[in-house]
This record gives sequence, structure tokens and C-alpha cells, in this order.
Amino acid sequence: MTTSSTGSPSPMTSFETPSLLRRMSCWLYEGILLFGVVFIAGYLFSALSQTKNAMDNRHALQAFIFVVFGIYFGWLWSRGQTLAMKTWHIRVVDLQGQTLTQGRALIRYLWSWLWLLPPLMASWWFELSGGESTVITLGWVAVWAVLSRFHPRRQFWHDALAGTQLITVAPKKKK
Repeated sequence: MTTSSTGSPSPMTSFETPSLLRRMSCWLYEGILLFGVVFIAGYLFSALSQTKNAMDNRHALQAFIFVVFGIYFGWLWSRGQTLAMKTWHIRVVDLQGQTLTQGRALIRYLWSWLWLLPPLMASWWFELSGGESTVITLGWVAVWAVLSRFHPRRQFWHDALAGTQLITVAPKKKK
């Protein structure tokens, strides 16, 4: 670990940051995998709450899925990788290159909502239609992704805020 002139730990720079294309491909693949998580969580919620209509209890369902996502990401990030990250040979670590604690993983999860919260809030505030909300959300995601080009190590800004980084890991060699 290196230290800065102030004596505090500084980020290690010996790790290779995955390309933006690889990170966004992983992000998209993660979204596909999350469909299954949402399906199971929604089924469990509707069975436990005896919800018959999809519009009933929708805010409670959203809160439940938010918590399920937090558990899913917190647990997997504290072990280094989600399934999508394993597929794309990406690992999340802290600034010293260590596996995340569950607390740090939770902080990263909360900061990662910067990918979606601003366009969702704008859509709600301005009462935008579904199509308008989709355009705003996709535009924001593109802007947020490109902003990583301005980070000194090309990390996403929610990682910088959480004190984490994405690194490239070599694929395991088969025997």
C-alpha cells in the first residue's frame, strides 16, 4: 500500500481498470440476471402478502425489491464478484485491493443508485410518460458512464464515492 504526502493511504494504481465497454456489457448482463431475482422476489412478496392485483401494495413491493437487491449485491460484492462480473472477469475491491466488507458493499450499493435515481426523480417530478422516462434514463446512464473517463483511474464515480474500484482479473486456467 502506498501513502500520500498527508500520510493517509492512497489508492493503488497497479490494478488494471476494465474498459468502459466491458464494464457496461457486464452492467447489461447483470440487468438480465436481475430479472430472475425480481421474478422470485415478486413471487415471494405476492405469496406472502396475498397480493392479487399487481397495483396493490406496489410501493411495499418496490421497497422489498430494493432490500432484496441490497442483500444480493451486498453479499456477492463482499465476496468479490457477482455472476456477471465473473463472466466478464471483473472484480470489485477496496482502494487497497482487498475484498469489500459488507458495510462497504452496502455503501457501494447505495451510491450505485446514482445510475437510476436522478432520472427517476426527474420523471416523477415532471410527470413524464413512459417513453420520455426511458429516453431520460438511457441518456443519464450514458452520461454517467462517460463521466468515468474524467476519473483519474477511469472508475465510475459511485465507486470513487464508495471507496471501491473495479479491476480486471485473469480468467482461471483449466487443468
